[in-house]
Amino acid sequence: MTLSTDLGSAYAAQMKAVLAHHLLPGRIVDLTHDLHPHGVEEAAFVVRAMAERFPAGSVHVVVVDPGVGGRRHPVAVACKDGSVLVGPDNGVLIPLAEALGGGRAYLIDPTRLGASARIGTTFDGRDIFAPAAARLARGVSPGDLGRPTTLVRPRAIPARRREGGGEGSIAHIDRFGNLVTDVPTAWVPTGVATVGVRLGRTRRQLPFVTSYEAGGRGRLVLLGSSFGSLELAVVEGRAVDRLGAGVGAPVRFLWRIPPPRPGRRNRK
Repeated sequence: MTLSTDLGSAYAAQMKAVLAHHLLPGRIVDLTHDLHPHGVEEAAFVVRAMAERFPAGSVHVVVVDPGVGGRRHPVAVACKDGSVLVGPDNGVLIPLAEALGGGRAYLIDPTRLGASARIGTTFDGRDIFAPAAARLARGVSPGDLGRPTTLVRPRAIPARRREGGGEGSIAHIDRFGNLVTDVPTAWVPTGVATVGVRLGRTRRQLPFVTSYEAGGRGRLVLLGSSFGSLELAVVEGRAVDRLGAGVGAPVRFLWRIPPPRPGRRNRK
């Protein structure tokens, strides 16, 4: 079982206290508990990259839940690879579910969680998601926790490929201050050395490099991130501070396809 939250270690420990009554030691993997608070879209992007490489049949619990206690529903998603996702129905589970082949969602009915008692309405991570995940990890079918439902899809606009470029948004700001976008690195044609960037008031032609080292210390560069998408970085610095952009900011890239190299003429 994996846990990913924006709760911090103290609240996460309360979730693990619930799980410890049901799971053997060592069965819980903390992916992160320092996701940006309330950042549903960013968490969805990051969690997909973290969790999709775990073995099929894993239970993934994701709690980034600004709507806790409100109209949003608690859900479990049975994915095609046998994994089950548990969390709020606010869009945070969708990218990971799609990466695992898609699946069917079920509304979690708190009355089917046995003796577990909900304390207040502000901590469903402990009171609903952890008990539900524990039962799923022990073999209970998601359908036994509630009726089928349809996941709510966010209104996010996906990255789009354009002639001579691509456009998308800042999807994640990592701890180094790098601005990770949702525009796939694979869209950049082979041989491109510089890329035009439009981000807020910034209009720059940046070197497209293959490593931070290649960029040079203090230089603003563009490169392919570990997420498989384009990243704006200041080598040994913080691009977020230099560019002043936040998650969700629109970004556009313009590149020119390099002309083919002329072949050598045969001499007689």
